[in-house]
Amino acid sequence: KMGNAESNAYQNHLSKFLPEEQSDIDGLFNTLSGSSGSAGAKHAKAAKKTVTLAALQARQSAHTREPLPEPMTLRLYNGMKSIDLPGKSSGLSEQIAKEQFVIFMSNLLKGNADEKISIIMRMISKTGGPLKGKQIQEFTEDLITSVVHVLSYRKELKGWSLENTRDSSNGVKALASELLSELKLPDGTKPVGSQLLETTFDRSVIEDWVYRVPQISIFLSVVIRQGLHVLHSLPDQTNDILNLVPHCKGIKGKGVASLFDIPAIIYINSHLPAELQHKWQLLFSSRLHGESFSQLCAHIVNKGPCIVILRDVDGFLFGGFASHSWEVKPQFQGDNRCFLFSVFPTLAVYTYTGYNDHYMYLNHGQQTMPNGLGMGGQHGYFGLWIDSDYGKGHSKAKPRCTTYNSPQLSAKEDFTLDAMEVWAVGDTPESAGRKGKKSILDVDPQAQALLEMAGKSRQSEGLREPIGEDEDDD
Repeated sequence: KMGNAESNAYQNHLSKFLPEEQSDIDGLFNTLSGSSGSAGAKHAKAAKKTVTLAALQARQSAHTREPLPEPMTLRLYNGMKSIDLPGKSSGLSEQIAKEQFVIFMSNLLKGNADEKISIIMRMISKTGGPLKGKQIQEFTEDLITSVVHVLSYRKELKGWSLENTRDSSNGVKALASELLSELKLPDGTKPVGSQLLETTFDRSVIEDWVYRVPQISIFLSVVIRQGLHVLHSLPDQTNDILNLVPHCKGIKGKGVASLFDIPAIIYINSHLPAELQHKWQLLFSSRLHGESFSQLCAHIVNKGPCIVILRDVDGFLFGGFASHSWEVKPQFQGDNRCFLFSVFPTLAVYTYTGYNDHYMYLNHGQQTMPNGLGMGGQHGYFGLWIDSDYGKGHSKAKPRCTTYNSPQLSAKEDFTLDAMEVWAVGDTPESAGRKGKKSILDVDPQAQALLEMAGKSRQSEGLREPIGEDEDDD
């Protein structure tokens, strides 16, 4: 019979789950333990049911063929095996008992950082701690790879796909390295680069990291729920899982791949205000709408909060989040929710410093003020600037942009633009309804008159069909 201590701990963990969740977990355990295929399976009723690594790997139940990459399956198994049961010699049994299985689920899906940490340490390394930075890096990359893989496998990418986004392998490394940059030694220093990989971190440091970097717990939850297909549709899912990936609209069937990769979408989306995280809609792509500043303005003005991303000819990817609708005017606009970001070669978000309010700027067709789109810094020295003479831009931030504390985002201070996209985030504002969509030239009659005096026709006439909202709901 089970010892009292054991059954109490087990009951405590079980009680964290709702009745329907308990039956979901029971079902998964029975499926896995029934498919262990050992000679003793016939006597399973007599013996206690267990789960083996082979059963987790085989996953013979029809609905879970290859949802998780092999390394992650092994890590989950090591995590389950790491749970010590009272009165059992620990670590000797290769089989997972029901109690271990339930405690594993309870700690990782419902536990706090303290309850998660022992399991995570064993998932990083079979022997537990202390751990080298390189081991933590490999675990974090495996974790992100598994999230991308399982969401794609379960068709949970909400209109994004591995075909309509940039290759994710660089993105996995970039996101892992951004999350690892939060590892702090007890004295508060953050080792970087090769020094980080060689540094040894103890349990308390890793627990602090898991506590401060919510993505680790969120990603583990996704891997378990979607990878093992358990509790994946039950109501306790928090918004950070529901909005992990925003619904994507406007790119399907267009034959272009976004400049974003899946890990970057997940990361940038997590920095948006919560009410904007559920949907991204493509407003402008230089590859679809042409390389013209008036086209850009016509597609993005008065469309609500937006994300701008661009690639320079050297392959650097960077951009900014505009918290308000873009308006054409010679004054700064926006508020302190705006930020700049880098996607490649590094993934990072740079938020406002409080130094000034030069959040966002858009001007066109004026002789006295600079014409172009800018974010942060000041005229002539923007953190991010695209000139109205489309194709040229700068990121002048020596040593840092005053508004966002961002470094130079482009490969060269003055860059040549290779491609650009603008995504509206959240729900489209009422004012951007189909009626009365205005071009920048309608907004600024003076600019229109100047063009006509100069004998230039309006290039944007006839090109102003907005991207349909409803053409590609997933």
